[in-house]
Amino acid sequence: MGARKRNRANELKEARKSQYFAVLKDCPTSPRKMRLVADMVRGMEVNQALDALKFSSKEASRKVEKLLMSAIANWQAKNEGTRLEESNLYVKSIAVDSGRILKRLRPAPQGRAHRIRKRSNHVTICVDSKTEDNANE
Repeated sequence: MGARKRNRANELKEARKSQYFAVLKDCPTSPRKMRLVADMVRGMEVNQALDALKFSSKEASRKVEKLLMSAIANWQAKNEGTRLEESNLYVKSIAVDSGRILKRLRPAPQGRAHRIRKRSNHVTICVDSKTEDNANE
C-alpha cells in the first residue's frame, strides 16, 4: 500500500470514530417499500422514531426498528458515561440502496416464461446528538 493510500485510509478511520451508524445488508425487501419506512423516520428523534416504527403496519418497519436499536447501541459503546436521555439523539441520515436481485422464472401460458425479480436492499442509518453546533449546520 502506498503512502497516500495509507494516509487516506487513516483519515477515514479517524472520521468514522465520531460517526454512529449501523448497516443492514441484503435485506429481502424491495428498496421501494423500504424507502417508504426510511422516509417516515428520517430526521426524527430516536424515541419518537422507535415509537413510529413499532406501531407501523409495514413489514419493513420491524427491520428498520432493529437496525435503529443497533445504531443506538453503537452510539452507547462509543460514548460510555453519557446518558441516552440527555443526549438528544436523532436520525441524522438513513439511506436505502438496491442490493442483489435474484432472478426466477414463472411459467406463463403457451409455453412461455415470465421473469420474476426478487429484490433486496442495503440500509445505512446514522444517528447523532443534537447540539448547538449541529443545529446551525
